[in-house]
Amino acid sequence: MTDTAFTHAREIILAAQDEPMKRPVIKSFFDLATFTVSHVVRDPGSNACAIIDSVLDYDPASGRTMNDSARALINYVKSESLEVRWLLETHAHADHLSAAPLLQAELGGALAIGREIVRVQEVFGKIFNAGSEFQRDGSQFDQLFQDGDRFKIGDLEATVLHVPGHTPACLAYIIGDAIFPGDTLFMPDYGTARCDFPGGDARQLYRSIQRLMRLPDETRMFMCHDYKAPGREEFAWETTVSAERTGNVHVHDGIGEDAFVKMRTERDATLSMPNLILPSVQINMRGGRLPPAEDNGVHYLKIPVNRL
Repeated sequence: MTDTAFTHAREIILAAQDEPMKRPVIKSFFDLATFTVSHVVRDPGSNACAIIDSVLDYDPASGRTMNDSARALINYVKSESLEVRWLLETHAHADHLSAAPLLQAELGGALAIGREIVRVQEVFGKIFNAGSEFQRDGSQFDQLFQDGDRFKIGDLEATVLHVPGHTPACLAYIIGDAIFPGDTLFMPDYGTARCDFPGGDARQLYRSIQRLMRLPDETRMFMCHDYKAPGREEFAWETTVSAERTGNVHVHDGIGEDAFVKMRTERDATLSMPNLILPSVQINMRGGRLPPAEDNGVHYLKIPVNRL
């Protein structure tokens, strides 16, 4: 069967590589507390932009949220007189809280995520015993993308590829000549995402990565995280498909599916849960919103004991 979504993604990339006005201008913001990179992606021919994977600061000791990271994005957008068309989430993150509702209130834009978020909501809705108030139909988002869906940021052509494995709902956004793969891949010297969360699948991740690796070599790739591999002095989040395909320490050319699954499974068994997984998923499965306040006006997050 022809992979029409992949074919269209490739066409968008090649067209942008031949035409500068089809290449997005990208401003990235690194959050050291969570090692997360948020990206403002703008159309070079207009003031239209999208924001990918925003961060809401959270102090687990006090349970307080703060807006410093989001405010940096807001200030940049306003200083450049940009118009936010999209707030894009690559998946429901387990390591940071999304600031999408705050950004939407101040800047506008449609909030989007992958259609398979409903699977994540179903699984984690049970884990957190969220109750009937929590809708498990993705209705907390304005747009649920599926593989091959197309959209525009001003005159920039964009599409999505479904890249499950880290979570069932992971998307890679292809915007002009740039790919935003979320947690599917990290910088070549750091490797690939874990697959041991509920709904994760190392074999699926390998196949998703191989799909991305078939895109044009010089396609720019912008990571969602960087943990600075041993021996590297600076944080980094931009690479290319070619660099990943030839140099990724976990999945470069020549690494077969079974070998990858064995490595990923064994490695994941040694990893601790992310520090912010419990608050992050409860909020991110709701599109970045807190659970409803209780009768005293206070919002509460749950800690499922001995569950994860």
